[in-house]
Amino acid sequence: MRTQVAIIGAGPAGLMLGRLLEKAGIDNVILERKSGDYVLSRIRAGVLEQGTADLLDRLGLGARMHAEGLIHHGVDLCFDGDIQHIDFTGLVGRHVTVYGQTEVTHDLMDARQTSGLTTIYEAEDVALHDFDGARPRVTWRKDGATHSLDCDFIAGCDGFHGVSRASIPEKALKLFDRQYPFGWLGIMVDRPPVSDELIYAHHERGFALCSMRSPTRSRYYVQVPEGEKAEDWSDDRFWDELRRRINPAAAESLHTGPSIEKSIAPLRSFVAEPLRFGSLFLAGDAAHIVPPTGAKGLNLAVSDVAMLGEALAEFYAEKSTAGLDGYSKKALGRIWKAERFSWWMTTLLHTFPETGAFGRRIQRADFDYLSGSRAAQTSLAENYTGLSLGV
Repeated sequence: MRTQVAIIGAGPAGLMLGRLLEKAGIDNVILERKSGDYVLSRIRAGVLEQGTADLLDRLGLGARMHAEGLIHHGVDLCFDGDIQHIDFTGLVGRHVTVYGQTEVTHDLMDARQTSGLTTIYEAEDVALHDFDGARPRVTWRKDGATHSLDCDFIAGCDGFHGVSRASIPEKALKLFDRQYPFGWLGIMVDRPPVSDELIYAHHERGFALCSMRSPTRSRYYVQVPEGEKAEDWSDDRFWDELRRRINPAAAESLHTGPSIEKSIAPLRSFVAEPLRFGSLFLAGDAAHIVPPTGAKGLNLAVSDVAMLGEALAEFYAEKSTAGLDGYSKKALGRIWKAERFSWWMTTLLHTFPETGAFGRRIQRADFDYLSGSRAAQTSLAENYTGLSLGV
């Protein structure tokens, strides 16, 4: 079996790259160790930068997003009950779209199936071979048999715990890692959202976020210490804690109800460098992790594969390796800017064990400066709605 590009991972990064390559006339096969139903069952963030939404449109995948997604022209930031609205449209002329990652994945899967392209689910024992030489290939087991796929290039889009990055010799990678001493306890509830736009709240008890998936389904989060367990939090306990942390008007109008999903997500900042080793390229969570505070995870994966897809298209159309040779440096430039923004949002809005009285005053001063400075608000809006691929 042979293809031009073997893509490891059928999450949004791998599927998006497959769609980009399809549009460029480049043959590709996707391998995924889980089932398609499992991939769709993973609940993830749903804030799309304008560039991500525009790319879905260009790929012919925007119809359901426009029908069901929610356009947000700003967000509210709160600090101990004080509110500052950040007007994206007024500041930078852009917006974001609330549309779940599961829905993006579903749209990509449907399009790939309609196109008749090969996706192999439940591929066990996936292994990458000879990607530092001239004849890269991928092997896997399925239904008791071993299979092999020869290719020109391998795109590792299989997440933080995937085989792609783990296949690169340790000495060839430099890893940057920060794990945060808290997580986000999140619940999903079939109730209208408390606000038309997202509310990010800092409180001395910890961070809180009021988000949504649709006009009738809401998503809420509270910061919890490392080691907490979701099963120890009853719905009533969660709602009581959320009310304490958000501004009084929002707390008063909160629509509560039984949770339909409850889980704790750890927070981490992580980058692997470089993103290329021979014929193997890393993209998405295989290359980097950001804390969810800046809504950058899915969007950063999309920008990675947009750059990689363009570089591969250039290679096959023009026989030029310039784009592939420059992919790692170009993508890492944007990745580190997103890492910085996500880290800044996280440090502004969360309480840390070492914060203390001085640290909270610094956080308050940061919030007050943001509230009084159009330039600071513009910077936040520019980063939140998404830097261009060239930045």
